[in-house]
Amino acid sequence: MSIDLRRRRSVGDIVEKRLDLGEGEILRVKDLVVKFYTYAGVVHAVSSVSFYVKEGETISLVGETGCGKSVTTRAITRLIESPGRIEGGSVLFRRRSGQVVDLLKLDPETLRQIRGNEIAYIFQDPTSSLDPLYTIGYHIHETIKAHSKNAVKKETLKKAIDLLRQVLIPSPEVRVKNYPHEMSGGMRQRSVIAISLSNTPRLLIADEPTTNLDVTIQAQILDLMRKLQERYRMGVILITHNLGVVADVADRVYVMYAGKIVEEGSVEQIFYNPQHPYTKLLLRAVPDPTKRIEKLESIPGIVPSLINPPPGCRFQPRCPFAIDKCSRVEPPMIEVEDGHGAACWLLEKK
Repeated sequence: MSIDLRRRRSVGDIVEKRLDLGEGEILRVKDLVVKFYTYAGVVHAVSSVSFYVKEGETISLVGETGCGKSVTTRAITRLIESPGRIEGGSVLFRRRSGQVVDLLKLDPETLRQIRGNEIAYIFQDPTSSLDPLYTIGYHIHETIKAHSKNAVKKETLKKAIDLLRQVLIPSPEVRVKNYPHEMSGGMRQRSVIAISLSNTPRLLIADEPTTNLDVTIQAQILDLMRKLQERYRMGVILITHNLGVVADVADRVYVMYAGKIVEEGSVEQIFYNPQHPYTKLLLRAVPDPTKRIEKLESIPGIVPSLINPPPGCRFQPRCPFAIDKCSRVEPPMIEVEDGHGAACWLLEKK
């Protein structure tokens, strides 16, 4: 009997250790695997993706369209619909109470309490995120009520006005009664941010929050997000194609290609000392406004099919520096310096 008890304690210790996060971390994704089972074949959308987010910091996922950025963040709270499946990995999250949970193993009701409450999303298109039949005030009221049984409409309406004021919407007392079609694109985006902040989340996932907005509104939205992050001490995951935005707001960067992370590091490390060929070509493709440009740079070739991804390094068919080993063996993440790594065989000798 005593042997069984010792075994139980041992197993419990192992489980507790697995559900441990580093200092300051609120989220750690480890070896996440997502596949889509289609008629054409199995799409390997996300393959062994790992990253972490600390309280009050912004990380950015960058890469070409279709590289798995949005799928990765949707998988965090299991927002993957059929024919997609989350087939491996863990997503550890530190709740407000301090409890660490694996979001991939939670029961549906507990996950519902976290989703939209402790983890909030800003999706790509604000128009599709808003129901045209309801006012902005009702959207905020509904979001608060979903996670607070004692929510009173009169009080949530006051909070809605305060939130709209925080996101710099003019005349919030009037706008709170507006329908989405009565607002401009920038105002709709600000409204979506207000909705996502209504329950003061610990983690905010912003999927292309400045898409389809002009440059001036983009700058205002990004400045707003920065100020709100400082106020609420949120962790932020930013998905964007715009490397200028990344340089402006992110603390750390994860470069994704064909469902994998190929390079990771601080903003300074990625922009001033890129190590992976894909990252270098991605940065070269950004026009330099200080120079006269006769021809825009582009990355040769196309993104491979994730139904039949190439063996070895998935970027090797497009890589101008590929060696024989690249087409045979998948490279591990090789550390270049503290906090900076890249998955490339060219770094093996270095």
